[in-house]
Amino acid sequence: MAKVDNHTFLTTGAVGKVISRMALPTIAGMLVTSIYNLVDSYFVGQINTQATAAVGVAFPAMAIVQAVGFFFGQGSGTYISRQLGAKRREDAEKMASTTFYMSIVTGVILAIVALIFLEPLSVAFGSTPTILPYTKTYMGIMLIAAPFITATMTLNNQMRFQGNAFSAMIGMMSGAVLNVALVPLFTFTFGLGIAGTAIGTVLSEIIGFIVLYVMAMKGDSLRLKLKHITFARHYMVEMVKGGTPSLSRQGLASISTMLLNLAAASFGDAAIAGMSIVGRVSFVVFSVVIGIGQGFQPFCGFNFGAKLYKRVRQGYFYAIKLSLIFLSVCCVAGFYFAEEIIDLMRHDPAVVEVGATALRWQITTWPLIAFIIMSNMALQTCGWAISANIVAALRNGLCFIPLIIVLPMFMGILGVETCQTIADVISAIITIPLMLRYFRDLNKLER
Repeated sequence: MAKVDNHTFLTTGAVGKVISRMALPTIAGMLVTSIYNLVDSYFVGQINTQATAAVGVAFPAMAIVQAVGFFFGQGSGTYISRQLGAKRREDAEKMASTTFYMSIVTGVILAIVALIFLEPLSVAFGSTPTILPYTKTYMGIMLIAAPFITATMTLNNQMRFQGNAFSAMIGMMSGAVLNVALVPLFTFTFGLGIAGTAIGTVLSEIIGFIVLYVMAMKGDSLRLKLKHITFARHYMVEMVKGGTPSLSRQGLASISTMLLNLAAASFGDAAIAGMSIVGRVSFVVFSVVIGIGQGFQPFCGFNFGAKLYKRVRQGYFYAIKLSLIFLSVCCVAGFYFAEEIIDLMRHDPAVVEVGATALRWQITTWPLIAFIIMSNMALQTCGWAISANIVAALRNGLCFIPLIIVLPMFMGILGVETCQTIADVISAIITIPLMLRYFRDLNKLER
């Protein structure tokens, strides 16, 4: 039987089958990647509470680096999928090459600037005097990987939007699996402590990028050639339209984490450590939902480009349904085993008390995340830039930032623990009218 090409599969295959096939390798890659973030937390948790907190404090800096990678990857990927859906491969290849090399250069610049201002950045991100030495060591080494991270995020997204989710998964998983082996080796066997954790992670990122690049150069993937680089206005505008929702989403998440650390610092190092662990546990759960969404995105882009708007709607609701089934299971398990989950990452009663309370509060609104994430991805992929940016900015920015500043003043540590929950509810309410307008616009395009 002849192999079915990506265009035919994505635009004619059964909706559930297509999204599931696109999502499964992406979920696997996202899960392994998010788990290796937990690996860092787990192993530094064996050192002390300050080291655990330092990984959380360094998170905003690394989130900014990832946000840049997602900006180029999603900015180019949404355009690539629409062009491939419309069978305009040359335009897709120019966009892929331009944004890939731009992401590498930007990663180098970010690393240099951050290393120059390492100490003030560490303090700004929430380091207390006892946490600062650990943060500077960990973040200083991690920044070496910045250009590899931006390039990896860009390339992974481009491959997914081409419909090559399995190859993207292999590339992402290689570095993540290696990280599980290298981090304990450098941290404990070589006795390097938190520096070893960072070294192991950096080496994993570099090797993961190499494997991903090799995978991207195989088969019918778009070729990344210097001669294809173009700075024509059309491509830059499309990149910004498609990429700014990801940049604002993750950039604001970085600012929110920084403010969360600063708010938690008023209640001690254990509060910072506890909230840091909750953030990473939540990301593991959300990585599955994001993986489903990223499986939906190439489906959405190809079908929108092919003007199959009914399939776009069907795919959106199927992705939400799939996410809700998974989140329901996680909500039950997380609520009943909150203390055990936090204690596994850091055996400290003060950390467990803060973390378990915050986790239970956040679990109450996890089902809303399916709606928010799928809505953001549908808007972004189809080119509804303004609405996509609004939805992207809500949960970790426009709603969260004012709340994390105000709530702790009146509610103390409970304000820190409940802030994300309240932000999620407000975000979902604001997203509803934006999606109603989106579906009305799709109906108009069908006429």
